[in-house]
Amino acid sequence: MQEIAVPSATTRKKESRLRKRIWKNKWIYVMLLPGILYFLIFKYLPMYGLVISFQDYKPFKGILGSEWVGFEHFARLFNEPDFLNILTNTLILFGLNLLFYFPVPIILALMLNEVRNSFFKKTFQTLVYLPHFMSWVIIVSIGYVMLTMDGGIVNELLVFFGFEKINFLLSTEWFRPTYIIQVIWREAGWGTIVYLAAIASVDPQLYEAARMDGANRLRQIWHITLPAIRSVIIILLILKIGDVLELGFEHVYLLLNSMNREVAEIIDTYVYTAAMKQGQFSYSTAIGFFKSFVGLILVMVANKLAKKMGEEGVY
Repeated sequence: MQEIAVPSATTRKKESRLRKRIWKNKWIYVMLLPGILYFLIFKYLPMYGLVISFQDYKPFKGILGSEWVGFEHFARLFNEPDFLNILTNTLILFGLNLLFYFPVPIILALMLNEVRNSFFKKTFQTLVYLPHFMSWVIIVSIGYVMLTMDGGIVNELLVFFGFEKINFLLSTEWFRPTYIIQVIWREAGWGTIVYLAAIASVDPQLYEAARMDGANRLRQIWHITLPAIRSVIIILLILKIGDVLELGFEHVYLLLNSMNREVAEIIDTYVYTAAMKQGQFSYSTAIGFFKSFVGLILVMVANKLAKKMGEEGVY
């Protein structure tokens, strides 16, 4: 006859203490519940649908009834004639984001931290935060009004100063500058919030000691502020690297047209075309799976490198 394991007194005491701690902090767990449910319902449960990337999915047959095709869709993706161009466009836009957009919130946060007039500081913060609350439709529409050849203020100024008009909206050369300027305009101010919070935690006595040693503002920023927020910069950089193939669909799609498609088509817009316009659900899911897998690997590698350099990393 099999013996039933009886918990030891030590185990029972630990379980009792755990229950007491949970009950004591019950309202904290209640506050966590909506976030946990959100991630379970909208992040983890949909992962079951990734199985259709290995199937010839038919909506009327469902996931269980669709034919299994293995890695056929992945092979098709890598053999697609346009795949290399689409991947190149995606990587170039990501590189521009990393090179031009990523440092801007850091610079803005450092500049705002040096402002001593509280009224001016709050006013400027409000102005740079405001574009974040506008949708990409509004941002791109404002850009269209400013850049159009038919009365756009930018082209009117070019004519006023003796230059010829430039077709910014249809030009392959101007698509990427337009894209990155709009990203900076909308997101740079919002990105300063994390850095300003990190700067606020720096001990003021460090600045006082530096001033007594004769350090000017730039020296204080270089030797105190930047080292203090370095770990935050590294963490956000790691998370940014994880989005290497995740540029966001809406912004690029609104700028995309038949004239600039050669440089504007990215993985997100390609997935939309395959899924929504052509009904290739399995193929588009396989592309999304590939994109997420690459992002996961890059986050793990970047996190490992950060820890080897002595930083905390993401996990």
